[in-house]
Amino acid sequence: MKSSAHIIGAGGIGVAAAACLIRAGWDVTMVDSNPEKIAAGRRDEVMLDGQPICGAHFIHFDEWVPPTDKVVLLCTKTFDNAPVLQRIANTQALLPIQNGYDNKLEERDHPAEAIASFVSECPADRVSARITRAGSLHIGPRRKATSAAEHEHIDALASAFTEGKLFPVQRVSDIGPFKATKLMYNAAISPLAASAGVDNAELLIEPLTQKLFFALLQENYSILRYAGLTLEQIGPFHPNTVMRILQTPILPKFMGVFFRPSLRGTYCSMSPDMGSGQTEIDAYNGHLVRLAGGFPCPINNAVINLIARISGERLPQARAHLHHLAASLPHGALK
Repeated sequence: MKSSAHIIGAGGIGVAAAACLIRAGWDVTMVDSNPEKIAAGRRDEVMLDGQPICGAHFIHFDEWVPPTDKVVLLCTKTFDNAPVLQRIANTQALLPIQNGYDNKLEERDHPAEAIASFVSECPADRVSARITRAGSLHIGPRRKATSAAEHEHIDALASAFTEGKLFPVQRVSDIGPFKATKLMYNAAISPLAASAGVDNAELLIEPLTQKLFFALLQENYSILRYAGLTLEQIGPFHPNTVMRILQTPILPKFMGVFFRPSLRGTYCSMSPDMGSGQTEIDAYNGHLVRLAGGFPCPINNAVINLIARISGERLPQARAHLHHLAASLPHGALK
């Protein structure tokens, strides 16, 4: 019998996941709340990196009946989770592939999650995505008490993604450390690049943006370690190595040169939402501040206030926001 999956969210990650599973011979249904996406999916073929992927079915979220016996991949942004989680209460095989932390999702008992270290971008009105930065899909259990049957289910998903041959797949023993490391990076890149309206590489070019980025990255790392979370390697360096580089004179500039080419032309997922009044800031920096408790986190608090002001006043993206951010920080926050 042919394996089946329903993918909620026809954005960059959802389209990449769909393309991979279809190539592996799965039957894929894509679910989205944007009628333009659904119309485009029914009219045109799914495209990934310019290659057509045939066979996906499309249905609007309002008309979707969640399956109880099929895999459901959650590929929405966290601020869209609430209506989805209400609808999928009886779904057993849930696999989120998201950025950030949603407390309501964390409370669920689903056995597995996946974290994408690659970047896949997709227009708001089409199902034509492109992978703009190479990386892996990390997939594994999210809790220690995972049954043999649940491990088999995770293995089957990892095998299917591997068979699709669109990106490297890493079957990990615990997804938590990878999720924490992805948060460390997302919560440094996203609020800065999205506020300024620049691509991710720009954070490593201009001196002030580089200083803000490295300082926020170090604060994020300190919070996660203070909270007792284990971190794993995503990308060329382990977070511990990244921190040693940032604390060594001259080396941060060399690291900037090293990373710049891979980040050029890539944009954070928060960028298109700026000015809409709804961003992932609470799932990123808000989560870190809650983890910090009494641990000092002035830069995270400042970027939360900045994003709230930009969203509340519907301000355009501008580099000047980062100058205001730097000026608002307490003395010594930017070393």
